[in-house]
Amino acid sequence: MNRLTWRKMVNAVMSSVTALCALIAVVPLLFVLGLLVVKGTSSLNWAFFTKLPVPVGETGGGIANAIVGSAELLLLAALFGVPLGVAGGIYLSEFGGWGVPFVVRYAADLLVTVPSIVIGIFAYAVVVLPVGHFSALAGGFALGVMLLPIVVTNTEQFLRTVPVWLREGSLALGAGHWKTTMSVVVPAAMQGILTGILLALARVAGETAPLIFTAFNNAYWNRGLNQPVSSLPYMIWIYGISAYDDWHRQAWAAALLLLGLVLVVNVLSRLVLARRMASRRIA
Repeated sequence: MNRLTWRKMVNAVMSSVTALCALIAVVPLLFVLGLLVVKGTSSLNWAFFTKLPVPVGETGGGIANAIVGSAELLLLAALFGVPLGVAGGIYLSEFGGWGVPFVVRYAADLLVTVPSIVIGIFAYAVVVLPVGHFSALAGGFALGVMLLPIVVTNTEQFLRTVPVWLREGSLALGAGHWKTTMSVVVPAAMQGILTGILLALARVAGETAPLIFTAFNNAYWNRGLNQPVSSLPYMIWIYGISAYDDWHRQAWAAALLLLGLVLVVNVLSRLVLARRMASRRIA
């Protein structure tokens, strides 16, 4: 057996092994998706999206308040976490060096690994206890804290991918460092930054533990940011551990809806990133 034949055999074997490993990794995901579709589609109807939950023991109703509540919490999380996260990423990428930037970067990496229930307890101590009640603001703050380190890290990474010659060209034309950063570097990386924000929102959209300590729940429409609010993850948890078959069916439907929303956000973020990469290749 010559060397070329041996290399082809090794390549075929290793390609088959990696394809098998990829298939094994995808099978659990396909199983989860299939289970959600089978068990969740039966409860997806107009009332599910537009009606409020019915009293315990009755059948029917919907989770419209949880859908609106999740959107409200994600909006508050974005308001809390995105501006500060983008500003932190810009500082680390364009103005940071050692010392304080190292501490900020290390803190961001550490905060990503902190369990979500710890973030919930922190938000409970900082926001809920001083005012004495749960609220949408507390839930948005908790999700914003989880969002912050992800946005910081993604923003820094995408800014570092901007070619050096763009910075040098702007500086050569007489623009200052800050002007170059805000007028040239940030716009060049904007699609990547938006992708990172969308992925961060998708990451925190399914968190339940922080909301138990902060937003709690509301069986009706939320009438103010200072009041408790329902959410899809919390409803899935409550309905899933209940003793009622109708609630179980709605929990499956809510899980399917949440997974679908996260999937849509991930696909949109990938499309935005692919468009950015294509424009860079054309340039």
